[in-house]
Amino acid sequence: MPSLNAMARSAILAAAHNRATKAFMGRYGMRLGASRFVAGETLDQCVGVIRVLNQQGFKCNATLLGEAVASAADADRAVAEYQGLIKRLATERVNCNVSIKLTLLGLDLDEELAESNMVQLLELSAELGLTMRIDMEDSVHVASTLKIYRNLLARGCDNVGVVLQSCLRRSAADLESLLPLAPNLRLVKGAYLESREVAFPDKAEVDDNYVRLLEQALRGAGYTAIATHDDRMIHHAITFAEQHQIPRDHFEFQMLYGIRPQLQRELLGKGFTVLVATCYGTHWYPFFMRRLAERPANVLFLARNLVRR
Repeated sequence: MPSLNAMARSAILAAAHNRATKAFMGRYGMRLGASRFVAGETLDQCVGVIRVLNQQGFKCNATLLGEAVASAADADRAVAEYQGLIKRLATERVNCNVSIKLTLLGLDLDEELAESNMVQLLELSAELGLTMRIDMEDSVHVASTLKIYRNLLARGCDNVGVVLQSCLRRSAADLESLLPLAPNLRLVKGAYLESREVAFPDKAEVDDNYVRLLEQALRGAGYTAIATHDDRMIHHAITFAEQHQIPRDHFEFQMLYGIRPQLQRELLGKGFTVLVATCYGTHWYPFFMRRLAERPANVLFLARNLVRR
């Protein structure tokens, strides 16, 4: 029988596609609590947040929120927006990299189009001294995303990373195939609603797989971004790294803006590299709902703000 937490997660992700809920949140969501997790609706607002975080000693990454594009022209517009973001971060001289979804670059239209657009952005990023990470989307896009990532490495693009999700059954095999390439990997648990055929249905299985992926990645020759707010995972990563004498410059912790800031400060104080992921844009609603689904207790935070209005 599904746990209450799993049931709540499924309900939240289902609500993300409800028109009435989306309309209500579009009007009131930022005031009700979305601003806790979203660094602003504009680039100016996001840059201001990044500056403050940098001053505190954190690395950052910036993401322009958006969903899959419907045409090549839309993909061109996304490329132009990301070029503007990359140039702005370089001009500001902030310690920040950039994350992007390949569906914004036209992946659902044509793999070659998405790869070509990604090459454009990586060339500009390399010229300006920035790195980029390809975010992982739902299971339908995993194979094409990893194919493009491998192609980019083969092209000599060494300023790019990718993401694996421990909720997916295929991730162990994907990691095994990537390790010879010394990849730059972010490990996450995953925030998409997937079928039992492709994903582990129970949190305990997702957690156990995260530990296995983490240990395997840390032993590899690449760079590992440990993206979790889970105390047990963080403690295990630190202990494992110490036991196996893995240098601290081979991994970092990554957390989302607005989630467990005290823990972020504690890890930074212990000498670990900590990256805070910031995102901005008007298309924040799907992102926000996935954050609620990751930790349904956050719904109480939203409800309290609703009552206070």
